[in-house]
Parts: sequence; C-alpha cells; structure tokens
Amino acid sequence: MSKKREIAGNALMISIFTLMSKGLGFIREVMIANKFGSGKETDTYFVAMTATVIIMSTLGAALNTTLIPIFSEIDEKYGRKGKLKYLNNILNLVLIITVVIVIFGYIFSPLIIKVLASGFEGEQFDLAVKLNRIGLPIAVLLGLNYVFSGLLNSSQIFGPPAISGLPYNFVFLFYLFFLAKEANIVTLMIVSVIAALLQFLILVPAVHHMGYRYSLNINLRDRYLKRAMVLIGPVLIGSAVQQINIIIDKTLASGLIEGSISALNYASKINDMVIAVFIMAITTVIFPMLSQAFSQNNNEKVKEILGQGINIILIVTVPATIGLFILAEPMVYLFFERNAFDELATYMTSQALIFYSIGLIGASLRLMLNRVYYSLQDTKTPMINGVIAVVINLVLNLILIEPMGHVGLALATSISATVTTIMLFISLRNKIGPIGLFKYLLCFGKTLAASLVMGIVVYLIYYKLGAIIGTTKIIQMGLLLGSVAIGAAVYFGLCIVFKVKELGMIFKR
Repeated sequence: MSKKREIAGNALMISIFTLMSKGLGFIREVMIANKFGSGKETDTYFVAMTATVIIMSTLGAALNTTLIPIFSEIDEKYGRKGKLKYLNNILNLVLIITVVIVIFGYIFSPLIIKVLASGFEGEQFDLAVKLNRIGLPIAVLLGLNYVFSGLLNSSQIFGPPAISGLPYNFVFLFYLFFLAKEANIVTLMIVSVIAALLQFLILVPAVHHMGYRYSLNINLRDRYLKRAMVLIGPVLIGSAVQQINIIIDKTLASGLIEGSISALNYASKINDMVIAVFIMAITTVIFPMLSQAFSQNNNEKVKEILGQGINIILIVTVPATIGLFILAEPMVYLFFERNAFDELATYMTSQALIFYSIGLIGASLRLMLNRVYYSLQDTKTPMINGVIAVVINLVLNLILIEPMGHVGLALATSISATVTTIMLFISLRNKIGPIGLFKYLLCFGKTLAASLVMGIVVYLIYYKLGAIIGTTKIIQMGLLLGSVAIGAAVYFGLCIVFKVKELGMIFKR
C-alpha cells in the first residue's frame, strides 16, 4: 500500500468513526434538549462544562500538535522502549498538572463562574459552581486521553482514538433514554464524568498491548520534556486565545434573555459537525504530506499540497454553508423541538446557526492554514493571528450585541474567523511567495455557482413542495432528507460539469 493510499485510508476510517460519534453526539444534544429544554438549567450546565474543560481543551490542542512529532523522533532514535519511557514521563507530568488544575479549580470555582457567566446570580450561580466542581475530574481524564492518543497516533494506531467518542456518547444516551425519567441537571454532570472515564479507558488496552506499564518514576531532566515545553508554548497561547472567544461569547450571552447560551451552544455544535467530520479528516491527510514536503525544503510541493487541501475544503464547505443557511430552521425544528425545547428555542437556535454558518468557510480554511504554518515550524504567526481574532471578536460583540442579541455574537465569531483567515493567506504569501490565489478563486467561483443552484433546488423542494404536500413532521423529515439528497446530486453533478478537478480526490481511496 502506497503512503498516500495509507494516509487516505486512515483518514477515511477516522472520518467514518467521527461521523458515527458526531451522529451519536447530535442525538445526545437532541435528547438533552428534549429532557432539559433550552433555559436556565441548560445554560448553567453548559457554562459549568465550559469552566471544567476549557483549560484542558487548550492544553490538549497544544499536546496534540507537539507530542506526535516528538514521539516519532524518539521512536526513530531509541525505538519503542525509549518512546514508552518518555510516555511515562509526560503522563506523570500531565497527571500532576491536571490534579493541580482540579484543586485550584475547586477552590476558585465561584470566581471562574463569575468570569464565564457574569449574569448568573443567586440559585443559578450556586448551581453553576456545584456543577463545575462535580465535573472537575474530567480535566484529569482529558489530559490522560490526549497523551495516550498522541502515543497511538504516532505509532499509526488510529482505531482506538478514532472510536473513543463512541462510548462517551453511549453513556449519555443510556442515561437519557433509560434513566432520566425526571430531569436532574446534577445527575447529568455526574454522567458527563462517567462518560469521560470510559472515553479514556477504551485507549488503555491498546497502550498496554504496546508494552507500556505504568510507573511512578518521572525524570524532569529529560531533554524531550524540556523540548516539549518549548514547543508547546506558542501553540498553548494560540489555543488559549481561541478559548477566550468562547468565554467572551458565554459571558456576554449570560446577560441576555434566558436560553441564549443554550441556543448558541446547540447552533455551534451543528455548525462544528461539518468541521469535525470532514475538515479534520482532510487536514489529517494533508498535514503529514506538508511536513514531509517542508523537511525536503520543497516549497513548490508545499504549495501544490496546500492548493489541493484548500480546494477540497471549498468543495465541502461552500455547499454546506448554503445548505445550513437555507435549512437551519427546519433542521433545528425537526431534530430538537419537542417537550421542553419549544418554538422560541427553535427560533433562537436556528437564527444563531444561520449566522454561525457564514463563518464556516473561514473557520475551516483557518484550520488548514494553521497546519501549513506548523509544518513550516512557524507557531508564532498562528498565535498572533489568534490574538487578533479575539480582539476583532470582542469589538464586534460589543457593537452587535445590543441591536442583534445572541445572533450578533454568532455573527461576530463568523466575521472574526473570515477576516483572520484572509490575514493568514496574506502572511503566507509573504512567507513562501505566490500561492496560486487565482486557482483558489476559480474553484470558489465554480463551487459557489453550483451551490447556489443547489440552494434553489433545495428551497423549491422543501418549502414550495412542502407547502403543497403537508406539514406533518414525518412528511417534513422526508422532504428534508430528500431535498438534501437531491441537492447533493445536483451540486456534485454541476461540479463535474464545471470540471472541478479536486472533486475526485474526495472519493479516491
């Protein structure tokens, strides 16, 4: 099997399992909305979860970027034994750091909640603190999960990390379907901890099979530990500023009408599903190819691979943006609106989704461009770009929140992602020379034309035909699925007519 075919096969597997996990996660969100609605309790839960995982999400992104190349280098020089020795060092260090985070998180939980949700008062504030403290063990479990995943991925063992999201969601679904007869938000947080535990435990057999046996020993003088600390720095700051955007949005949303935080949360998760399933798979394929080309000092190859990756992302995200824009309200209505999730929650969530979808292309391309900079061993530019994104987001939030409410926060996030992506393009061109901008614009023009025709077809089928056929939920679900399927066929057909050459790479295995 050729290297490119092997990478494509692994990426396909990751994409399939991610799609399954995200599908279950979507059902999980639907069930939470069904049981708890979109109001004060869910606002409190989501803020508490953010307070619980925000630091480890930041640290985890940095670990993912730096651990894999270090593990690979150690394996090349010292073999598996040396790699497992380093694993024990980094695992114990992460364990110490996360335990410290939990201790300080417990002590300063009221202050953290006050920062994240300044609008919470009285019983809601007390509940948020209680939920945050219950969920703190998730930070330790996430830290261990990131380390084990880094080891396995560096050893080209992709299966366990790819499926780890499945048991996580199964725990939630088992609780929501069979045990949650009465909505209890405290129990939901306890279930969150159990789910995170199983997500980590599923990685343990694979690591054990590699020959790893845990030891309390730790060598803080290990040069690879020191190197990891140096490499993690800029990436950590870059990841942190991305999390600051989340904090800003939730803090401002906590002062809006009840349900604003939940609406933004549900909408962003629908929007992020496209990125998590498709864009992450594409970058998984492209990143090692970029790194190899850079190690060969072949800038032309870097540009060629970059062009392929960007055009594939455009092929996926342009029609997704049009589709989400047109079908936002029926999607939220059909999948979420029932029981505690009422018409107002549907309206608020769908409007947020529309404005989040505007930034889908920018957010996806930014993820790709960051990988390019990392392959060029430039972690400073993405870090600075991330800081600029926070500033733009904050300024726009303050401008848009009064006239637009929670959807203004979603629009600010989209504009910030788009503007900073353009800045990354400009900076990259200055760094490596012309990057084939005309080819990108040509691909964008073709996919946009095909997407607009697709959008018209989807609109006519769902809204016009739907008005004639009927309005029952079953009929509307059939119309939604049918319009998406026919719209996709029209889109890909037009892409073939327009000779979008990268289309074949998506289906190549």
